[in-house]
Amino acid sequence: MMCIKPVAVAWAMLLFPVSVVIVMSFTFADFESCLDKLAEAIHKQGYLVLDGALPAHLSQALLDEWDQHFAVHLQSAGVGRAGDYRQSPDIRRDKILWLEPETPAVTEFLSWMDKLRTGLNQRLFLGLFDYESHFALYEPGDFYQKHRDAFRDTNARAGRKLSTVYYLNPDWTSLDGGELVLYDEADEHLLERVAPKQGRLLVFLSEDFPHEVLPARRPRKSIAGWFRVKPV
Repeated sequence: MMCIKPVAVAWAMLLFPVSVVIVMSFTFADFESCLDKLAEAIHKQGYLVLDGALPAHLSQALLDEWDQHFAVHLQSAGVGRAGDYRQSPDIRRDKILWLEPETPAVTEFLSWMDKLRTGLNQRLFLGLFDYESHFALYEPGDFYQKHRDAFRDTNARAGRKLSTVYYLNPDWTSLDGGELVLYDEADEHLLERVAPKQGRLLVFLSEDFPHEVLPARRPRKSIAGWFRVKPV
């Protein structure tokens, strides 16, 4: 399994990719180790990127189910809350499909996310009680302008506390583009440019980090998700 080490924000590092440390092939013990690293990083800096945090076969199985069952059902995504929800292609151009445990790979993915929820609650007492997620497809040239996944007010969207993105793109290179760019809470400095490589998992506090998705040169596939807390 590979885990990307937590990286302190330093000007000397902002223009360079995060170094990847190869640990071992996936086992449940490795998942527990990554949970420890993730909990520590969330506590200290609010985000972490993990390679190989889930079983290696899972991303390909999800891709296979995508092609066999889900591709024809994707619909253009929108922006805004509740009654203000609308399609706005000048802000967001991806297509999405909300996930339900109806196929083997999706069911396995949601099961791992529930293990992640339980493990983070045990370590950080976050009160995460639910998880929602959708497939997301960005065709070449598609993007999602800078935004936050939740807001610090009593009407916070669906109680979103922790955001996840699991990437499904084999053989992705720097020439393909499509990075998710993560900014600091004050929206003053770039923290990370996360390439959407197959098997990579990004986790961050939903309220704290503005982020955007840059245009890609090939179709870009992922699962975006949110752990929720009960709204106050």
